Amino acid sequence: MIVAEHLRKTFPGRGKDKTPVTAVDDVGFTARDGEITGLLGPNGAGKTTTLRMLYTLMTPESGRVLVDGVDVAQDAERVRRSLGVLPDARGVYKRLTARENIDYFGKLHGLSPAEIAARTAKLAAALQMEDFLDRATEGFSQGQRTKTAIARALIHDPKNVILDEPTNGLDVMTTRGLRGFLQELRSEGRCVIFSSHIMQEVAALCDRIVIIANGRVMAQGSTDELRAQAGEANLEDAFVKLIGSEEGLHA
Repeated sequence: MIVAEHLRKTFPGRGKDKTPVTAVDDVGFTARDGEITGLLGPNGAGKTTTLRMLYTLMTPESGRVLVDGVDVAQDAERVRRSLGVLPDARGVYKRLTARENIDYFGKLHGLSPAEIAARTAKLAAALQMEDFLDRATEGFSQGQRTKTAIARALIHDPKNVILDEPTNGLDVMTTRGLRGFLQELRSEGRCVIFSSHIMQEVAALCDRIVIIANGRVMAQGSTDELRAQAGEANLEDAFVKLIGSEEGLHA
């Protein structure tokens, strides 16, 4: 389980006045085990900055993150071992095959060759990677690179999974396959968080949705709860009402 409490993050301003930019302001939510929690919001809403604080890449100026009860600020290394992360920048080593990319990360996590082989086989089957697993990643499609990056992130069998825009740039069939994979992770009892600005994706997958705009949580709950809160019949209309703007809406 991942708990975010009152997270705040600002960045130095640009231009003449150098006014700081608030990227995340008092963001808080709970992502439970055995559920998929989606961060939904327009581009630039603060989703990626929030995720970076969850997986220890950034330190919040205030607030805290708890991963399975462990405070990130107190024991970041322990937290990292329990996380599988697909960041927004997810390049792969082009001179290595997909298998070698995955193997390298397995070694970084201290896994034995037998453990790496077993986990690689399971992930390759789940992500439908067998036909390109032993090809050099240079020249891979966006979907093949994303699958390799996901397998690499999950090689150590983490309990908590954080994915930043996992279907960005993927074709329809690859997206469908990835949705099935995320549902499998949920069925295994893992805590899954992913960010998206695509309404249908979040509605189809998530048990709980956190709507973020302008760095703040505007609403959170199940699809039915958000529709009821906004007094709208569908999630798209509820989203527009809850953020107070149609800017950035991706239908």
